[in-house]
Parts: sequence; C-alpha cells; structure tokens
Amino acid sequence: MSEASDGFETRRSQLTRSDLLKRAGATAFTVGMFGALPEKSLGFYGPLRYQGKQLAGELKILQWAHFVPSYDQWLDNTYIKQWGEKNDVDVKIDHINNALLFSTASSEVAAQSGHDLFQFISPPSSFQKQVVPLNDIVQEVTKKVGPMSRVGQRSTYNPRTKVFFGFPDNYAPDPVQYRRSILAAAGVSLRTWEDVRKGAPKLKAAGNPVGLGMSNEIDSNMFLISLLYCYGGFLQNEENKIVFNTGSNRKGAIEALELMRDIYRNGMSDEVFAWTAASNNQAFLAGRLSMALNAISIARSAESSGNTALSDDTWLASIPRGPVTRLGNEHVMGVYVIWKFAKNKAAAKKFLVDQQLGYREHFVRSQFYNFPAWTGAIKGGFKTIRAMTKQDTNKPRGKYTILTTIAEKYTTNVGHPGNSNAVIDEIFNRYLIPQMFAQVAQDKVKAADAVRDFTREAQGIYRKWQGQGLV
Repeated sequence: MSEASDGFETRRSQLTRSDLLKRAGATAFTVGMFGALPEKSLGFYGPLRYQGKQLAGELKILQWAHFVPSYDQWLDNTYIKQWGEKNDVDVKIDHINNALLFSTASSEVAAQSGHDLFQFISPPSSFQKQVVPLNDIVQEVTKKVGPMSRVGQRSTYNPRTKVFFGFPDNYAPDPVQYRRSILAAAGVSLRTWEDVRKGAPKLKAAGNPVGLGMSNEIDSNMFLISLLYCYGGFLQNEENKIVFNTGSNRKGAIEALELMRDIYRNGMSDEVFAWTAASNNQAFLAGRLSMALNAISIARSAESSGNTALSDDTWLASIPRGPVTRLGNEHVMGVYVIWKFAKNKAAAKKFLVDQQLGYREHFVRSQFYNFPAWTGAIKGGFKTIRAMTKQDTNKPRGKYTILTTIAEKYTTNVGHPGNSNAVIDEIFNRYLIPQMFAQVAQDKVKAADAVRDFTREAQGIYRKWQGQGLV
C-alpha cells in the first residue's frame, strides 16, 4: 500500500492551484509514455445541456486517497466533471485514508445517511444487507466487454443469495519488489519461500532485512493470507466452510506460521509488528529493505523521487512459490457499493457502468496500478495490457510487464478457493490473521495451537453470518 494514501485528511475534489502544481510531477509519467491524453476523449458538454434526460441531481462518492496523486487529480477535476456535465449530475467526491474506510462505512450505515457510492479496497461482504443488488449493471457490462475476471466475481458475488452486492471496479496485483543488486550480492533467490527463508539471514547481515509485515494493516493482511495459500493453508473450501484446522489445510497453515517465525527471527526486526500500510514503502524508499510485497507503489514512488540509483535497482517479481502453489491475493480490490439509503441510485449505477466501459484511461492514469475488473474493458485484454506495460521507459525497461503475468496467473480473491463472504470480511477487518502470525513469531503460542484457536474463532464468526443467511 502506498505511503501517499496514509495520513490524509478527508478532502473534496476541489484543489487549489498550489495543490495542482505540487502534484504535477507524477503526471509526467503519463505524458512521457503516451503523449498528452486528449481531454476531449471523454467529450465535453456544457453545464446541464441534457436537462430532462434520465439523470439529474447530485451524486456523492467516497473513496480512498489513491497512491498516484495525479490519478485523483484527473479523476476529480477532469473525468468526474465531464461525466457530470454530460449526464446533468452534480458529482461530489471525497477521498479518505484507506484505513478509515471500514469505520466510515459503519458510521454511514448507522446514520443511514452519507454517500451514494462508497468504494472499499477489500471486498465489503459484511455490508451486504445495507446495499443495493447490482446484478443488472454487472450483466450490462458483461454483455458489452465479456466476462468479469474471476477475482472480481469471487470478490463481489454471494452464491447463497445469488446477488452481486458490490461492483468490482479494479484490482491491483501484488508483486514482490526487491533490490536486485543486494539480492545478487548475497546470492539470494526469490523463486520459492524456502529460498526466502534461507536468504533472510544473509540479507539482514548485509544491513538490508526482509520487509514482511505482521501488523494490523491491509498490507500484512493480504500478504499473510497469500502465504497461507502457497502452503495450502486455506481458511475455507469452495463451499465457504471453515476448514483451516483440518487435514492438509492444518498442515499447510502450521508450516506457513513456522516459516514466518524463522524469517522474522533471522531476517527482520521488531518494527514489523507495528507497521502501518505506509511503513514498508517508507523503509524500502529509505534504502533499508531488501524486499517487500506491495502494489507498485514502491517502484513508482522510487521513480518519482528522482533517486535513479534506487529506482533502477528496484525490480519486480511474482510471489515466491510454496510447496503447494504460487498464488496471492490482489493487493487492493476496488469495490463500489450503492447504499440502500443512497439518494441517487440511477446516477450511481450509470457512473459505474460508464467508468468500466472506458477503463483504458483509468489504467494509464493510475500508472498501471488499476487493473480493470473486466479484463475486456481494455480492448484486447491481457495482450493489450502487456503491450502497454512494455512501453514504460523506466529501468529496467519492461519491468512492469510481469504485472500481466501476476494478474493473469497468480492473483486470486481473499477467501480463495471460496468467495469473499461476510465471514472472511470480518476475519480480515479484525486482523485475526496478522495477530495469529505475530503471536507465533514472538513465541507467545505454538503454531498448532494458534491454528486451533483461530479456527474456533472463525467458526463462531461463521455461525453468526450463517444465522443471517449470508453464507
């Protein structure tokens, strides 16, 4: 997760001239690669030229402060304004620190008032009873661009209720970002997690420890659940039943917990237990870390810093392979919901459809961070996406092409092999996985006991949501 998305106060879309000048540097990436994208590509329509049409009124949107400041600048001041003028809708957008999304959503639900559209960056399955079903617009987009990605479908569809409770806008692959010179000097490979275990002591001894969090924040959450997948320690099965403490799942979970205990003891420091979503970015950009799992925020921030020695030495790789598989969660899963208490549901639905159907520019403006939830939303799908990433001129040339491989082959949803249901959402937002790993790593509990205790807690959560008819 980006350090730029943390510590932000809620902000409106209106920006001062000073704000825009400060954020202009990041825009150079887009202009340099693709040329100045014509604003007329969205069409310009004078204020309220379409009075009397289907849409009108005010549309309120809340979402996170994106790691690419120029993306929010373009979204707020170009895309949204032009979409609003075209559709006779006064669009207002707020951005907040990603760590505040869940609590802010809970407050809006409690008040039954707030925004029309609310974007989460992990599947908000526990809010299902408070949102409008979106099967209709999912079908509309699918008819026009082809099937939704598996990660998008599993993150927003409830097979029990047959409802799409959310609209998947985008997802971010989660590559390893590493200092190539440091790993090469230490003779460390990232091919498997066993390689990381063996290499961690060498990297720490060289003064560049491994950066893998075990804290109550989204980066640690996503990474640690991914590590469980690699070892076969699945929380649930395809029928969304808790199976963590049974058979091969129990064995894999114990092995993953013991692996992280060893990596921590020999290759990390105590700071990983208190990290925020910004911490691994900050430590890597300060030159301290040898590797971290993150969306491309680290690499892009290194490039924008002007520190070419660091940015040229920052390479990307797929998640290391475990004994069972090579598989990871998306780093961010952008999911919009429309609250039942929303005042402009019609405008909210059209906004989502239009955004997905024109997603190529969102991909470019986000500097390849926002992969479309419908791969066909960029004509040509992964073939086109790979060709676009090859045009990046940062060193090493073509470093971002691996994102296509990660997205296509190694990215799945939180809750794999089942759906991202309300049980998984509660486990995720209570940070039960990072807490379990931290306890084992700090020798507060044995791995087998931690798996047993976690499973008891998860089964209680399952019974609660089963009683509400959501699993």
